[in-house]
Parts: sequence; structure tokens; C-alpha cells
Amino acid sequence: MRVLSCIITGHNPWLVLLAAFVCISGGWITLGLLRRAENTRDLQRGGWIFLTAVAAGSSIWCTHFIAMLAYEVSAPVTFDPILTMASLLLAVIGCACGFAITLSRLPYVAQELGGAVVGFAITVMHYTGMMAYRVDGIIEWNMGYVIASVLLSVIFAALAFNQAIRRSWRFAWFAGLVLFVAAVVLLHFTAMAAVSVTPLAMGAGLVDSHALDAMAVAVAGGGLLIIGTGVASYMIDERASRESYQKLQHMALNDLLTGLPNRSSFSDYLQAELGHAAEDGAKLAVIGIDLDRFKEINDLRGHKAGDQALKAIGRRLLRLVRDGEFVARVGGDEFAATKRFQNQSELLDFVARLEKVLFEAIRIDDFETVTGASIGVAVYPDDGTDQERLVSNADLAMYRAKADIGRAVCFYESRMDEAARARHTLAQDLRRAAELEQLELHYQVQTSVRTGDICGYEVLLRWNHPERGAVPPSEFIPIAEESGTILVIGEWVLRTACKEAASWDRPYKIAVNLSPVQFAHADLAKLIHSILLETGLPPARLELEITESTIIADKSRTLHVLRQLRALGVTIAIDDFGTGYSSLDTLRSFPFDKIKLDRSFMSEVDESIQAKAIVRAVLALGKSLEIPVLAEGVETNHQLEILRMEGCDEAQGFYLGRPKPVGQIFQATSTDRDEEFSFSGRVPPLRMRRR
Repeated sequence: MRVLSCIITGHNPWLVLLAAFVCISGGWITLGLLRRAENTRDLQRGGWIFLTAVAAGSSIWCTHFIAMLAYEVSAPVTFDPILTMASLLLAVIGCACGFAITLSRLPYVAQELGGAVVGFAITVMHYTGMMAYRVDGIIEWNMGYVIASVLLSVIFAALAFNQAIRRSWRFAWFAGLVLFVAAVVLLHFTAMAAVSVTPLAMGAGLVDSHALDAMAVAVAGGGLLIIGTGVASYMIDERASRESYQKLQHMALNDLLTGLPNRSSFSDYLQAELGHAAEDGAKLAVIGIDLDRFKEINDLRGHKAGDQALKAIGRRLLRLVRDGEFVARVGGDEFAATKRFQNQSELLDFVARLEKVLFEAIRIDDFETVTGASIGVAVYPDDGTDQERLVSNADLAMYRAKADIGRAVCFYESRMDEAARARHTLAQDLRRAAELEQLELHYQVQTSVRTGDICGYEVLLRWNHPERGAVPPSEFIPIAEESGTILVIGEWVLRTACKEAASWDRPYKIAVNLSPVQFAHADLAKLIHSILLETGLPPARLELEITESTIIADKSRTLHVLRQLRALGVTIAIDDFGTGYSSLDTLRSFPFDKIKLDRSFMSEVDESIQAKAIVRAVLALGKSLEIPVLAEGVETNHQLEILRMEGCDEAQGFYLGRPKPVGQIFQATSTDRDEEFSFSGRVPPLRMRRR
């Protein structure tokens, strides 16, 4: 009751309201700044704690000072300036310590302990300020109220920080503000109820009520100015954080070079559009775009020119999009788009606009170029109902457009594109075939036509797919060459064949075919040299077979590599001779160790006069150049007799021996060979090439 009486009768009500306004404003900005400090770390957190402590200490001190001026006594009043300023500093320092504890990593009670420290700092500030309050009279203290004021301030401040920082329910922050204001207000009025003043004399002092009011307003203005500084700092930081967040969000969702949305944005947008299309029963087109001549720009003009081309294309694509359309850059020179439509004509119009801007000339510095593009389109729900399927089908259609020189746009067609999907799946399986031990080498015997003696073996490759069984080389070798897997497979074949041959009792030669892709390998000669050293196979026992197409692709480089290989001591054979475009020039350019006559001539030599004439001509050419000739595809005794009469050196074919695993090639007896010769089937052998 005494506290309530003190509030009602002992204070100027207008100044009390002013003090309350300062206290509430200060509490609001204090908790707001404290939340900002909570979301920072290290030095930045220290700066925010300091700013929060200044705002809190100033607002508490101003509340106390205004309330002190509102306290009405019938005696002269003065203030000790040193103690008055000391009370302000104690408030700021105490609050800083409390805030630091609140945001520390102390377990369980950090918030409550920090709040209690702030509450104690408020009491220290108040009673230091009371010591600065000089009145001409007898001052008496009621220690019960003093202790109660301290306890109320500490308890309510601890509860305030518990609510404001832990935020365990919806209105916890507002509850924290009310409790913080209560800690300040209850301390002041309970402490003021603890003091009683008996005036001794009426003398000079600050007794003019107008002067006291003016001082209170000035103090309030100063306090609000400090609070306003905190508010401004909070707002500036909030705006800077928001702008920084927006910038980071833009960087995360947009391509920095072109300004177009990136792959992540495209994925999110497409997922949302699929949901809308399903609800509205509309159609949605997913479009894959790949620039055709972007690599050419990079190679000829440099990456800076390539970047300029991408920027120009990005600007054009940004300008053409309309409502229901979306375009993104999803890779280096890959773009993707979506179009929501009802009529096919709307989609065709969008695709036409895309094609127009992608085929417009681009001027970069002093030259002009056209990138062109291949465009693939898949439509929801006709070509798929989920995002992954639609994007995949659009890509398949785009790859078909890229393969067709006469078409820039292809719509997904299940019959054609599913074959491409199966081919892609097979390519993925092929990459793991060697690791999973699905590859196996077979050997086909090569014999002397004149004596029948074994001259060597050609190494043939088989792939035993776990689901599809034996996959023909005519199917998987082109895939390996296109995907680059042939490099890994070719190295495995060379190493395995040399290792197995080195373990044989008889020094037979092995013939291994090299793919044209392997000649693009910069260290082919070094690789073969290391394999020979590793396996211990003498170089003279290794024969490398190449086709004429390998030489035509890059004649000077290929011939240079062949000379390096010849220097190692291995022999070189030209395979499939007679099917190329410049056979005679090839023989003139490089001294091959053997000519392998293509099997297509032997299959017709029994019936075709022209085929027999070609065989005779190739054999004569070999004799004149002193290069041995091996005929492939010998399947009958009559064919072998023709070769013997024409003076062929070596032969290979089903009649002489079928391809066998390494464990079986030396087990054949004369009876076995007779059985081989009687075999009537004509299954082509598996080898490193398309056979």
C-alpha cells in the first residue's frame, strides 16, 4: 500500500507518464537489439552487445532520473554530478555484463543468470543515483522495502530474459518486454517507498517545478535520442541484412553470367508448374536447348568471346518470355524452358520465337557469328507425368535434333528416343563392365596357309551382360567409342592379353585391334611400353591392328604414333584392307608389317569373279611390297585352297578355328579341329572392333 501511495501522491503524474514512455521505448529497443546480437557471432556480437547495453542503460537511467525529478518533496533539491554520471556508467556496464552472460554458452541458466545481473545493475544504478540526490532534510530508509526492491528487480529481469530469449510460446517476446518494464518500474517505486524525507529548511535549490519539468524533458530527449540511435542502427542493419539476403538469394537462384534463372530455379519452377497443370488439366511443355557452335567460339576466339555470346543469348531469352513461359540456363551452353499452353499453336509459337533468337547473328568485337541450337520438346502429360521423366525425354529429343543436321527442333517420339535411352543405359553399364568382371577375352587362331602351322592368335572381346547376356561388339564398341569408355576397355584388353600371352609355353604372337579413339590418347606409345614392361611380354610378340579410317582421321598424328609404336619393337598390321578410300596411299605412307584382307571378299570368293580378282590383286600387291597378307573370314576348305593357289601367307576364320577362352586354345586336338571344320553355323566372332 505504501508503494501504491508513493506512486499516487508522491510523484508528478506527467513526469511519471514520461518516465513510463521512456522505459517502455527503451525496453522495446533493448530486446530488439538483443535479438539482433543473438543472431551474430564473435566481434560483431560484441558490437551489438555494446550498442544494446548503451540503449538499455541509457533508457533505464533516464527512466530513473525523470522519476526522481517527478518525486515531490518540500525541500531544496540538488544532484551530485559525479555520482549522477557514475550511475549512468554503472547501468551501461552492468547491462553489458548481463547481456554477455545471456548470450554465452553457459548451460541451462544463461538467460536467467544474465537477466538477474541486469536486474542487479538496475538496483545499483538506482541507489547510486539516490546517493547523488541531495535534499535539505532528514532521510530515513526502510530496509524491508530496499531488500524487496532488489529482489523484485532481479527476479523480474531474470523472468524477462527467460521469455525474451527462450521464446517458448507465441507471445513470449511481449511477455519479456512487460516483465523487463516491470523490473524497472517496481524497483523504482518500491525503492522510493523505502525512503522518507523530513525537510529541515526552505532554502535555495532546485525547487522550481518548471525547472524540474524542463530538466526531465531534456533528460527524456537525451535518452530518446540514444534509443533512436539504437533504432536507426537496428533498421540500417535490418535493411543491409535484407539486401544481403536478397542478393545471396538472387545469386543462389540465378546464373551470374546471363542473369537467367539457374538449374535450381528451373527445377523448383517446373515442379510447381506440374502441380498447377495437374490441377487445371492444362498441358506443359519442357524444352531442352543446346547451343551447336558454342565450343567453336570458345576454341577460336577464347572464353571471353564465349561469355559475351552467352550474355547476348541470355538477354534475348529474357526479353522473349511472356506469361506462362520460363527460360533458364542449366549448364555451360545448355538452356531449358517451359511453356504452359492449351492449344498446340501456342507451343509452336513459343518454339518458333526461341529458334529465331537462337539463330540470330551475334556480333562480338570485330566478328559476327551464329551459335545455332538444337531444341528438344517433351509435353506433359503425353510424354511423362513427373519432372525427371519429362526433362530426360526433352533431352533425348534434343540429342536427336543435334544428330540431324537438317532439323533444329525435335519433339519427343517414344519409338526413336527410347532406343536412344536404351543405348544410354547400355553405355552406363559398359563403364562398369571391366570393374564387375563382365568382360572376357577369346582368342582366334591364325595359321600359315602353306604349312598349316599356328602363327598367332587374334584377341577378341566378349561382353557378358548380367541381364542381356552376350552383347554383340557391333553394338557395344560404337557406344564405347562415342562415350570414351573405349580408352579404359582398350587398356584392359591390352594389359590382360599381354599378361595371358606372357604365361604361355609357346611364344605365339597376339594381335590386338586399336580403336581410332585410342590414337587420340597422348601417351599411347608410353602406355603400351609400360604394359609390356609390366607383363614381361616381348614386344615382337605383340601385333597392333589399325583400320584405314584411323589414319584418315588425322594422318600426320597417326603416322607419328605408329612410328613410336614401331620403335618399341611391336609390329603393325592394317586391318580390313580394301574397304577404305585410299588403301594404296596408306601403304605408301607407312611400311606396315602385315595386310589383313577384309572378310567381305572371302565370303564371295567362291561365286564372284570380281571378288576373286580383288583377292588376287591384293595378294599380288603384298608380294610386290614384300608385306605378308592374312585373309580373314575363311570358312570353307575351298576358300582355303584358293588362298593357297594364289600364294596367300596366312589365314583366319571359323574353318581354321573358332574363338575360344584362353584356357581352351591349347586343348584342341586334330579331332577337335575336324569337328570345328564341320560346324555349319556362321556366327561372327566377338572382337575389339564391330565384329
